[in-house]
Amino acid sequence: MAYYRYKGRTRAGKAKRGKINADSSREAITMLKQDGITVFDINELNTVLYQDIHFGKAIKNRDFVIFLRQFATLIDAGITLVEATSILEDQTSNKQLKQALAKIQDYLEEGMALSEALTQFPKLFPELLVSMIHAGEVSGSLDDILDNMASYYEKQYQLKQKIITALTYPIVVGFISIFITIFLLAFIVPIFTDMFLSFGGDIPLYTALVIRISEVVQAFWWVILLIGLLLVAVYKYLQQKPTLAYTFDVAKLRIPVFGGFIQKSLLARMTQTLSSLLNSSVPILQAVEITERVISNRVMKKVLKESHSALEQGESLAGPMQTHWVFPKLVTQMIAVGERTGSLDAMLKKVADFYEQELDEASDKLKSLIEPVMIVFLATIVGAIVMAIVIPMFSIFDSI
Repeated sequence: MAYYRYKGRTRAGKAKRGKINADSSREAITMLKQDGITVFDINELNTVLYQDIHFGKAIKNRDFVIFLRQFATLIDAGITLVEATSILEDQTSNKQLKQALAKIQDYLEEGMALSEALTQFPKLFPELLVSMIHAGEVSGSLDDILDNMASYYEKQYQLKQKIITALTYPIVVGFISIFITIFLLAFIVPIFTDMFLSFGGDIPLYTALVIRISEVVQAFWWVILLIGLLLVAVYKYLQQKPTLAYTFDVAKLRIPVFGGFIQKSLLARMTQTLSSLLNSSVPILQAVEITERVISNRVMKKVLKESHSALEQGESLAGPMQTHWVFPKLVTQMIAVGERTGSLDAMLKKVADFYEQELDEASDKLKSLIEPVMIVFLATIVGAIVMAIVIPMFSIFDSI
């Protein structure tokens, strides 16, 4: 549910404004109408104070896919939308989805189309799904569309898991390395420092440097933590600036090893999304526009926007892609062939399958490459600190 600020007029003609809590703007207007208030203007309050707090995703991907599969099965069995929605509401255990389905059932009983009813809950039902369902309503193949979308979101989830799996290892090892380094410098090195000073003698330059770093860490650990948090905050702030955000996205694609992996994942998602939309009879201009919003990388978004403009002018979809480095020749050639032969959706599907396979292989290679590199990296850091402790101990043993 959300809060809405409204302006209206009572039956007595008196101006009225205030706030109301409802599941959608449509429901808020209905509630106010029942109270004798004619609404002139209504807007959702998006500030933190007026938002419901949810921890994690409103609907887990697994629950979402099951919901779509069940919906498709019920519609294919000849059950009406209202009955199917009621059955799914009873079966689902997700609180947010259950509440939404109850309201959707009401909207359907009022004569509203399913796609329009879903737009009342944008946080639960993505724009892509709504567009596909609208296409299914027009073509009379809603059950097939729902089943296809279940497969699509399944693939998207698997794609996301591949990326997470590939990138988790270096991130975890990196954090462990930082933790071990700080622990050694803050707690272990000081113990040996006191021992070295008690024995006297000269401390090697390398060891003295490590001891100095240890003293800085002990005295200013909070500054190091603050700098880390500040860097994260600055990055988040800069991401809101279009020019800098675009630069960051270019940098991500240019990173050695990881850049190619990210590029393949983006190409797989783009071609898969565009193929699903076109296969469901969504007009190509609308399909490209929706795909542009689905893709998060601004480099690819910009090229898709240029392709959309090219299509509006009667030119080729592949044209702007052929002149940009983010799209390999394989992709642009397949799209160009698909446009000439009238089988663009099939060609995009082939490209999506190819890059999904490429992503599987790249994920395995990335893990096999990163693992030894990260082990050597961790061993080098720990070994450097240990050597700073061991070197002066030889001098101490000689003096004894």
